[in-house]
Amino acid sequence: MAGTVRITDVSPRDGLQNEEGAIATSEKVRLVKLLCAADVDEVEVSSFVSSRWVPQLGDAAEVFAALADDASLRERRPVFSALVPNEKGMNAALEVNQRAARRLLDKVSVFTAASETFSRRNTNASIDETVERFRPVVAAGRRHGLAVRAYISCAIACPFEGPVQPAAVARVVEKLATLRDQGDIAEIDLGDTIGAGTPESIRAMLDAVLTTAAAHLPSAAITLHLHDTFGRAASCVVEALTMGIRSFDGAAGGLGGCPYASTSTAKAPGNIATELLVSTIRDAGFTTTVSGERLAEAGSFARSLKTS
Repeated sequence: MAGTVRITDVSPRDGLQNEEGAIATSEKVRLVKLLCAADVDEVEVSSFVSSRWVPQLGDAAEVFAALADDASLRERRPVFSALVPNEKGMNAALEVNQRAARRLLDKVSVFTAASETFSRRNTNASIDETVERFRPVVAAGRRHGLAVRAYISCAIACPFEGPVQPAAVARVVEKLATLRDQGDIAEIDLGDTIGAGTPESIRAMLDAVLTTAAAHLPSAAITLHLHDTFGRAASCVVEALTMGIRSFDGAAGGLGGCPYASTSTAKAPGNIATELLVSTIRDAGFTTTVSGERLAEAGSFARSLKTS
């Protein structure tokens, strides 16, 4: 076989955050547990963003508290991660481990973009300002032994600016390299936010980013986060595998969908389904740790949670 590929399932966070109807905390916990049973490498459990902006994930602390009470997750579980926007979000994330009296949350994620317009629309800050916000988060990660992932949205195209040049994505990677004096960015997660990617555009972007990463962040893992808006995500996975990418995000049941890629009559398709992601990787001659049967169960339950 050609090697093992790492799988992060983001359905509890990125998959659910834009659902309009209320989803019970207990159902979110069940989804996380099903993903744990499926043996994915990481589950992005929730987000410590203000409930004013993302009301669907306002129960992040409660979800983690329920997971902390599950004895079956003490001995064996995937990495648990959560999105944080700033230092305030990081402090809320750190409380998870304090309340559990052990490390339950292993990784935090920060987010910026390769498009200035998207950055301002999504975070009310420029790209440079978002990177500055990361400094206390990365420093706290170092102090508390938590890994830090940095998302870069619009790695292929922006809903406001159109196609994004590969060099622009590489420049954001360079900006992230300036945080090394605060701590380490363990992972760069490149998001094709509106699902515009083709194998050709993915290759061009990765060519630029991998060159920059080798120069500035040699220890960083590169992860690819694909949306399947036009049904091309699987072919993009295959292309990325040929370029050495060994870490991907997916969402059980294909949950998610960038609101900026939706129309007035139809919601955009979501993240690449983890089921499709895993089968594509295996068909390409690679392995994963994931149990296909258990993942199918998680995907079926995830689809039952859709409210919009």
